[in-house]
Amino acid sequence: MSSHDGDSTRTDQLTFQNPVTRYPSISPPKQDQPEPGLDRDLEPETDRGEYSYRGTGRLEGRKALITGADSGIGAAVAIGFAREGADVALNYLPEEQADAEKVCRLIEDAGRKAVPLPGDLTNAGFCAELVDQAAESLGGLDIVVNNAGRQIAVETLEELSEDQWTRTYETNIRAIFLVTKAALRHLPAGSAIINTTSVQAYSPSPTLIDYASTKAAINNFTKGLAQQLAPKGVRVNAVAPGPFWTPLQVSDGQPKEALPDFGKSTPIGRAGQPTELAPAYVFLASPESSYVIGETLNVNGGMPTP
Repeated sequence: MSSHDGDSTRTDQLTFQNPVTRYPSISPPKQDQPEPGLDRDLEPETDRGEYSYRGTGRLEGRKALITGADSGIGAAVAIGFAREGADVALNYLPEEQADAEKVCRLIEDAGRKAVPLPGDLTNAGFCAELVDQAAESLGGLDIVVNNAGRQIAVETLEELSEDQWTRTYETNIRAIFLVTKAALRHLPAGSAIINTTSVQAYSPSPTLIDYASTKAAINNFTKGLAQQLAPKGVRVNAVAPGPFWTPLQVSDGQPKEALPDFGKSTPIGRAGQPTELAPAYVFLASPESSYVIGETLNVNGGMPTP
């Protein structure tokens, strides 16, 4: 089903609706993409809000850097931010250029500035360079969304290589440390840092030992840094998605045989669509959440979490 087919996917996020039926319960066919995967080639397509997200001016004039912004969750957040009035710098891997170009067009269609900044976050030097380029291109920086992540399913600990363990940690938590540290000199009081964690931090899948443990680390990093930066007026929070349909799942993020049932075990009975996450990030980035600090906002279709 295309992301613009059917009345449900054209309904904006502010319209009263039944969350169970807002999007269909998908049964993705077994499929494989080389890492990192593209939204362009995903079956079925995701809904990143390009036809449904309606902005209300909540981020007017803001300047945001989003990592992993080419597809899935990051793309939905970028689209949502732009429609709320923010200019956006997008980071992604060079292999994801095709997806990134589409997101940039959608940001510009919203009348906002899009700054594409491809590069690999496992390169420590690039992390600092990325932040400086974003701040220079946007004329400042007051929102940082650390969203880029690496997820590769491995059946047993014996099969989990040290190289994969290291790359997952470098992408998922080391990069957050490096990007955030570089951003602090640019962020004025009133700024927001938002980290993407996961339900896996609380309920780890046995095939995602490395990934899940990085997400628990992100939760802890978020809560500690939030206390450190709160007196300076910089708020740090996190969003913990449940099972959302993104290219991450088909580029070895899930066992192939599990794809047809992806997300159906949630109380809501379906996988989430990326656009359903965008309002959580908008809320945490906007001044209306001024007293929300060190929070992990769970968006997971009803899966119980602490």
